[in-house]
Amino acid sequence: MPYWRLSGFYFFFFASLGALTPYWPLYLQSLGFDPLQIGEIMAILLATKIVSPNLWAWMADHGRGALPVARVAAMLALTCFLGLYWSDKFWSVALVMFGFSFFWHAVLPQVETATFNHLGNTERYYGRVRLWGSLGFILFVLLLGPLVERYGAVISLPAVALALFCVWFATLLIPEPGRFSSEVRSLPFRDLFRNPEVPAVLFCCLLMQASHAPYYAFFSIFLSAHGYSTSLIGGLWAFGTLCEVGIFYFMHRLHNRFSAIGLFMFSFIVTVLRWVLLALYPEWLVLVVFTQSLHAVTFGVYHAAALQLVRGQFKGSHQHRGVALYGSVSFGIGGALGSLYSGYLWSEAGPGIAFGVAAAVAACGAALAMSIAASQKSSRPVNKEGS
Repeated sequence: MPYWRLSGFYFFFFASLGALTPYWPLYLQSLGFDPLQIGEIMAILLATKIVSPNLWAWMADHGRGALPVARVAAMLALTCFLGLYWSDKFWSVALVMFGFSFFWHAVLPQVETATFNHLGNTERYYGRVRLWGSLGFILFVLLLGPLVERYGAVISLPAVALALFCVWFATLLIPEPGRFSSEVRSLPFRDLFRNPEVPAVLFCCLLMQASHAPYYAFFSIFLSAHGYSTSLIGGLWAFGTLCEVGIFYFMHRLHNRFSAIGLFMFSFIVTVLRWVLLALYPEWLVLVVFTQSLHAVTFGVYHAAALQLVRGQFKGSHQHRGVALYGSVSFGIGGALGSLYSGYLWSEAGPGIAFGVAAAVAACGAALAMSIAASQKSSRPVNKEGS
């Protein structure tokens, strides 16, 4: 188990996200883009995840291997991102972000698959590896906050580029895991969708990310409009991720006590509460801090439970495309649709309505997750040895 080499990858991958997510909307705003344009660019950033991970996963699934694909994609993502140094108009920025995100989104699913294969029968300890990604996110958010205040949001560009270089280098250090046994792959990929729980879980994931879109796209702008300083905004982002670190560290204990679908369902219920409070009380710092603490559940618990469900549905060498499909449907389709609706609502109806709709979307996901849990309970064998 190459713990530190895998942890190093997660550290720098999510460090790049920490340099991008909180400050990227502020950078776009500094270029003169309005909320609608910001929402559209954020949608482009996420829409490429609909196709990209599946295309690269197909390559990995047909003999290229997950890690070689991740290495090439990481190098190309860095190359494309550097084009932002020569782009300041809407269409040029959109084109660069399309190229960058097309390759960037291919990296994580392949390394996730390699990580689980290295973990083997100890996959419940995934959180112990993944928490280093959260720590990388926190570090870059906290370091960049004061720098953005002093030099402007443009300082995030070299920070992201540095993190992307380290991501590429980290992929070179990860050793190949064991190969899948061919006998595990008993069904064609498309036949897996005959089980109604497979599309139902994926649609829940789509709803979760669609509900998070106003937060990811406009949280920094939202707080800035209510008088929060850039350093405090960065601190709030970091605090939410720090709570995520704690839950990842103890996630194996939750898996031992609760079912994956139960944790999955609970994360949706907490998400509804989070967006309602943020919509109603943005000027109350103590409540904003509380909503950030809920990130431990709305992302940490959700993501770990979702991956466990997806891996249970996509066995053997189907894992490459299963994990990629999870990312495409949730972060790709869900994130892109969410960025579009949040951009329009933010411009036309205001932040409160945008977060209210986000809460309603999460409520729909909670209802669907409850139906999946009920279906699993009704189909569970009643004999003593069944589970």
